[in-house]
Amino acid sequence: MPARLYIDTPLNDGVELALPDAAARHAQVLRVQPGTALVLFDGSGAEWPAEVVRMGGRREVVVRTGSRNMVDRELPLQVALAIGVPANERMDALIEKACELGVAAIQPLICERSVLRLDGERAEKRRQHWQSVAIAACEQSGRSRVPEVGKFIGLPAWLSALPPDDGTTRWLLSPGADTRLRSLNAGARVMALSGPEGGLAPAEEGAARARGFEPISLGARVLRADTAPLALLAFLGLSLA
Repeated sequence: MPARLYIDTPLNDGVELALPDAAARHAQVLRVQPGTALVLFDGSGAEWPAEVVRMGGRREVVVRTGSRNMVDRELPLQVALAIGVPANERMDALIEKACELGVAAIQPLICERSVLRLDGERAEKRRQHWQSVAIAACEQSGRSRVPEVGKFIGLPAWLSALPPDDGTTRWLLSPGADTRLRSLNAGARVMALSGPEGGLAPAEEGAARARGFEPISLGARVLRADTAPLALLAFLGLSLA
């Protein structure tokens, strides 16, 4: 199977182009040569067969695209995750697996019990790193749309900025909730809020409920901060397949 590479500019049929730096580095790691077949995608929902036509210098990889193929490997509903960022690099694996499972967007949050707290340039560098993780996961899993990783924001500010009612089903992942996920029907769009290690503080849960988030339980066991969102995505993906 040809390697898939994400291109961060719009693609067209039958053109020659030099791969952007990130894609060119990836291609070189794969040891491509003139004549090597690739698949390119730009996040628009399509992908293009392509062939390496020449390589020059240390980083130049020039390819020629074929005809666009529309593909649909997304979930039948849009699921966004708002996550109290877990510590110790667990967020990398969470983003990778969430993208493989079909997440539509990821919003990193700073909560009362958060261990990881970043702002300014450090926060933006971490966000860019997570976006790169999302791109790599889409390249590997065959997705043609790349979920956006939002900027770090505090939970109160994020909740305040949400519209009162935009038609999105809002769920709050809460181990103590009485309502089980299997008894619920999701709409066309779902926003799931999940806390960091130790969960959300009671006041944070109250603020989320006031913004329309319904507390739901994923079962009798307490799942880690980086496990619960993935369990939700896996359930939705399998039940709607």
